[in-house]
Amino acid sequence: MTLTPQWLDELRARITLSTLIGRTVKITRAGREYKACCPFHNEKTPSFTINDEKGFYHCFGCSAHGDAIRWMTDQRGLSFMDAVKELAAEAGMDVPAPDPRAAKKAEEQASLRDVVQGAADWFAQQLESTNGAPARDYLARRGISDATRRAFAFGLAPDSRSALKEALKKFPTAMLVESGMLIAVDDKEPYDRFRGRLMIPIRDARGRVIAFGGRILGDGEPKYLNSPDTPLFDKGRTLFNLDKASPASRQTNRVIVVEGYMDVIALAEAGIADAVAPLGTALTENQLGMLWRMVPVPLLCFDGDNAGQKAAMRAATRALPLLRPGFSLAFATLPAGQDPDDLVRAKGAAGFAAILDEAQPLVERLWAHEVAAGPLTTPEERAALKTRLLAHADAIQDADVRHHYREAFRERLDALFARPRAERGGRVPWAPQASRGGGRRFAPDPRLQPPADETRSIGKTGIAAPLAAALLGGLLRYPQAIARNEEALIRLAVPDSADAELLRAILDSAAAQEGLDTEGLLAILEPMKVYNRATTLLRADGMHFSFNRRLEGEEVEAAREIALRDLDEYIGVLVTQPEIRARLAEATADYMRTMDDEGHARQQKLRAMDEELTRRLAALSDSSQS
Repeated sequence: MTLTPQWLDELRARITLSTLIGRTVKITRAGREYKACCPFHNEKTPSFTINDEKGFYHCFGCSAHGDAIRWMTDQRGLSFMDAVKELAAEAGMDVPAPDPRAAKKAEEQASLRDVVQGAADWFAQQLESTNGAPARDYLARRGISDATRRAFAFGLAPDSRSALKEALKKFPTAMLVESGMLIAVDDKEPYDRFRGRLMIPIRDARGRVIAFGGRILGDGEPKYLNSPDTPLFDKGRTLFNLDKASPASRQTNRVIVVEGYMDVIALAEAGIADAVAPLGTALTENQLGMLWRMVPVPLLCFDGDNAGQKAAMRAATRALPLLRPGFSLAFATLPAGQDPDDLVRAKGAAGFAAILDEAQPLVERLWAHEVAAGPLTTPEERAALKTRLLAHADAIQDADVRHHYREAFRERLDALFARPRAERGGRVPWAPQASRGGGRRFAPDPRLQPPADETRSIGKTGIAAPLAAALLGGLLRYPQAIARNEEALIRLAVPDSADAELLRAILDSAAAQEGLDTEGLLAILEPMKVYNRATTLLRADGMHFSFNRRLEGEEVEAAREIALRDLDEYIGVLVTQPEIRARLAEATADYMRTMDDEGHARQQKLRAMDEELTRRLAALSDSSQS
């Protein structure tokens, strides 16, 4: 597809800009132009002008400026091509045809949109029917008004394996399967995916239905079920409520990220329209990019329980490599045991706003998490804190931002360890410099300066592919090991993108549902692209670890305990060794500069630790064959 400048100029010429903007903003004529209060920032005196003759808008208050296409991308949150297509349809222009393969794909997607929109309409009819009374009662008990119910187009999937299939029989069965509305298993007759569930349409940035979330009515698992990935729907590239939150965020200059779509809907009921939610997974790089296109610092508001705080840290570590000047995250924590619905019911929108006002910058959240991770009474524990913090800083790719994070962590370490000693006085053997008062004071460690390139390259290399394969196979066979090693697994660098995606999917699945066994984990992974890799690893031969073997014989339970113990130790080695090697590279660089005995001793100690970890890996592999 080629959009020439001439074609784009013709498109702009056919659009009356004041009419386009006037659909969502109150405008008044002022001579040959129009004026309005700027939709991009709060103001009482109009400084936003629209010039139809020249085809642009401009705000003299915040400098917002653009044409019809820019209006659609900035105010509506559409992509460039979506904006062009929508304006072209209004102007009666044909968008230049793409190549035949892309055209065929677009045609197939349009057909699938008819399927999911037909499903959405039918689900809505079921909710409004007499059969939908229990579901409507449930929504009323949740405090969801009729207006909010209709705004989000709630629906009902009857508890039937064939009701939707029959209702949409005008569409080929293959399309119903491809759209995610039916499940096809081997040679069995396809059946309805959503049964006995309250249905919530998931829309793209243009407001078109692309998938569904279903909340179980009554008992059953899983509590929430989303559509699988389809040609229309990629959950890692979709944010629930983006179509409504994007224009709302232009007014508030913020976007709030909550854990689930029911949280978004509860906030909308309270009048808070600028909230979005990921769809059953941790925030992805793509979703973070979507958020940063809306505001520079999105607000992540997760539950105060353990699961919510783990989700916050997963988002923090996922964001670190992507940080750039001016773009970050902030974290608001709800009281323990409360979700946004509980809070707005008890304290209203003002109570929720008070929580947002207390949001922590990303650097503070990382610091607080690591300081609370364990005691800090010994030199080794304090060194471990420093190592963890520097690992976070080193994950940042932008050199300037990385430098400032290292400086921020150094200042906090100085303050944390220096203040008690200054107050206490007396000899502190691990503080090398004497204070004026005769005691000892903390001296900033020179190794807190930015690491050498060698150190950073080791951190980025990650673990070898065979070791990653053995780890993933072990986690799939023993999912109970995931929860107790979650913090370590989040820190693990897996170079292969497919294996890294599988590890993220495993962590997200275990976080969303406790007590998973192998079968349950595979059931969650089945709709995902990583499923084939997971089954391949479970069948793989040649991985010589106890946790990769299929257990047989009379002593299965004892063998399981050994395998789980070995898997725990294996994870510890995989996480620790890259950190030790990074510190070894740093120590070697220091020693090459100073050539002093202390530097040499530190270098040899770290080398011995690395060699011991390598021996431990070999022993774990050998023990599985004994």
